[in-house]
Amino acid sequence: MNRRTSILVFAGSVAIFSCKPKPTPPTPPVPVNLITVTARPVLYYDKYPSTTVAISQVSLTAQVTGYVTSIDFTEGSHVRKGQLLYKLDERLYTAAVDQARAALRVDSGNLRLVQQDADRYAYLAKYKAIATQIVDHANIQLQNARDSVIAAQQQLKTALTNLSYSNIYAPFDGTIGISQVRIGNLVSPGTTILNTISTDNPVGVDFLVNEAQLPHFEVLQAGKGRAVDSLFTILLPDGQLYPYPGKILFIDRAVDPQTGSITIRLTFPNPDKILRPGMSTVVRVHNQDPLPQMVVPGRAVVEQMGEYFLFVARDTVLKTRPSSGSEVKNDADTAETPKLRAFQKKVQLGETIGSNIVVKSGIHVGDRVVLDGVQAIHEGSPINASPARRPEGQDSTGHNADSSIHK
Repeated sequence: MNRRTSILVFAGSVAIFSCKPKPTPPTPPVPVNLITVTARPVLYYDKYPSTTVAISQVSLTAQVTGYVTSIDFTEGSHVRKGQLLYKLDERLYTAAVDQARAALRVDSGNLRLVQQDADRYAYLAKYKAIATQIVDHANIQLQNARDSVIAAQQQLKTALTNLSYSNIYAPFDGTIGISQVRIGNLVSPGTTILNTISTDNPVGVDFLVNEAQLPHFEVLQAGKGRAVDSLFTILLPDGQLYPYPGKILFIDRAVDPQTGSITIRLTFPNPDKILRPGMSTVVRVHNQDPLPQMVVPGRAVVEQMGEYFLFVARDTVLKTRPSSGSEVKNDADTAETPKLRAFQKKVQLGETIGSNIVVKSGIHVGDRVVLDGVQAIHEGSPINASPARRPEGQDSTGHNADSSIHK
């Protein structure tokens, strides 16, 4: 090998050695803020969209035909049971009553006449002074006369009933709506709706719950749960809290197989007539769990495909060479350095309470949870923790700044 060839080989070896990849530098820790999980009593409400309904509601219809001659109430007002509401033209029905009474008088007179003949023939029959056939005919005529009187009495009752139907009265105490007819309108029996009246105190509130929640509400209905003030309350459409608490009136008979939900009706007193049927409200059910619960700020929660996670900080031990810091294993000439890393934990969440959220499971009291910086970390990321920050609503002792947290 000549000198020139030796130089080329040496240069190639140097080039190959110089192209060897350099080791990847370690990932720098991500700065984050941590909080320590504590358990504390919380106050919150389960909320359900709801609708107010009348306990009793009736559409008023006429039972006879006639023209409206009088409207004797103020629309939208409270009416009493038995109060006169509408009057229909009663002239035809008054005439029918007079005719039925006259027919009853005629039949009653005919009965007296036939009765006298039957009594006379019965007296003569004792002495065999009259034919038996005549006596039998007299008795038959007597029975027919009696039946005619009964029929006339029933016709009079029918005429009086029709006459009474020309006056329409309130079936119960409640609020009456806007009249659907005016004076002079012709109404037909069973088809023309005159108005609608509904009870106004108390008022019902309907809402749906999932079938999985049904046993809980059955316990509440039976009164077996822990006594809680204002167990059922509602929020009005403007967001204000209705001043009176309610109670369960009934639970529907069956679960809807298509939605898996069931209707529950509450009843609320309504002395001030604030509630009206058809209002959109929100039912609040006071939680009955007296045990402390874990609460973390909502911004610490990470959602992935419908599941929820928290990043928990834990100390890990890293073995390094004192000189270069490169990782080694089973080497006596190493040092153990604690390193903080973030690990993802799947959690089950409870109710949202303001900016915080209840954690049912997945973490433990005392765990350090990443509060800020969750977007920049992943499973096993090294982190650099800033001084711990307290969750919203807590004082320096770790308890709520207020006596309770409201949803």
